[in-house]
Amino acid sequence: QVQLVESGGGLVQAGGSLRLSCAASGRTFSNYLMGWFRQAPGKEREFVAVIRWSDRSARYADSVQGRFTISRDSAKRTGYLQMDSLKPEDTAVYYCAAGRNFAVVADFYDYWGQGTQVTVSS
Repeated sequence: QVQLVESGGGLVQAGGSLRLSCAASGRTFSNYLMGWFRQAPGKEREFVAVIRWSDRSARYADSVQGRFTISRDSAKRTGYLQMDSLKPEDTAVYYCAAGRNFAVVADFYDYWGQGTQVTVSS
């Protein structure tokens, strides 16, 4: 079992920045990937970014490429999503997830955090 706890959400003005954190606990995490997804009201959950824990390979959704940066600190067993140049359309509940596939589809992830709200005002 892997437990994930997100933090760092909040309210920010358009153009601002936030950094989300996802702390992992439980079984060894080195063979996992950590993904970030988001879900806005009335919309489906969508992929944001993913990082392979072992080599830091990363992949981003086109909508956040160049604005968001995913990273991880193995010693702290914590992943991060640095979000810059935020837009109102980035408003959503953000979830971190752990899985064994370098995937953009939520179904491939085995463990999920509880989510953290990000609101970007115009």
